[in-house]
Amino acid sequence: MFIRFWGVRGSLPAPQEPGQIKSKISAIIERLSPEDLENQQSRERFLAALPPWLFGTVGGNSPCVELRPRKNSRDLVIFDAGTGIRELGIALAKEKIKDLCCHVFFSHFHWDHLQGLPFFGPAYDPSTHIIFHSPMANLETTLHGQMSSPYFPVHMESMGSRKTFDILSGPMTLGNLKLSYKKMNHPGDSYSYRIDDGEHVFIYSTDTELSANDFLKNEENSSYFENADLIVIDSQYTLGEAIEKYNWGHSAFSLAVDFAANWSIKHMVLFHHDPTYDDRKLYNILQSARWYSDRMGIKGVKITLAREGLEIIL
Repeated sequence: MFIRFWGVRGSLPAPQEPGQIKSKISAIIERLSPEDLENQQSRERFLAALPPWLFGTVGGNSPCVELRPRKNSRDLVIFDAGTGIRELGIALAKEKIKDLCCHVFFSHFHWDHLQGLPFFGPAYDPSTHIIFHSPMANLETTLHGQMSSPYFPVHMESMGSRKTFDILSGPMTLGNLKLSYKKMNHPGDSYSYRIDDGEHVFIYSTDTELSANDFLKNEENSSYFENADLIVIDSQYTLGEAIEKYNWGHSAFSLAVDFAANWSIKHMVLFHHDPTYDDRKLYNILQSARWYSDRMGIKGVKITLAREGLEIIL
């Protein structure tokens, strides 16, 4: 499976502020020495040695994750339609895939998970077929509703693509992919998705406030979570914030690490970043999550920070 991240922020988009960019430039200049500017090689060496929070950005788009059975596959699965789906649409236009079919799975219908849909270019192409999936019965009315006056000037009927609305009622198969889903703890409900291609298992679990029930070693949890190869999991808060914002529907990064260890998950990606966190804080959280894992003696769990453009191949 090929997974690419197009939007990783939670709650609402969070573009870089001018002051943040100026601070990055200032911090980079402070690190420069005359030797770093001698030639092209020394400049490239200097840039390569910069910490990731300085050289690059995590990104400010709200949730959208792409999955394909293989990197160059024409079969496309999309999890959530946050503002990141606009960038995905631009990339797909460059691929010029004939008779494109997109399966869009929604975790839930809070704004940050569907607000990019009106700007998804392929949705206006008559040769494209988009199949919207959700266990929630109000799928079609909700998507039409957000593209109606006074919220948006272009109605969904103006999208030229062929559209199908699928209310999920159980596991399904897409080619060689077996997909199942599970209701998670979030205000108004949110659903995680599990993809099994016969060799690897991928789980997308955004907007999840982990509770004791998620750690129970029962048959339902074990068959869904145990030994997954990769989980993209809500880790919006520090532990202190999670306690302060109990019942807001999001998890602390340390609890997400405990969860991955509890189910012997091999690789976890910290996701749904708080819109108030700058890049430096997010990379500090990544470092803290890895430190916590080491301190707790957790073995075998790789921890990665979700960022726009991140690609993972299983």
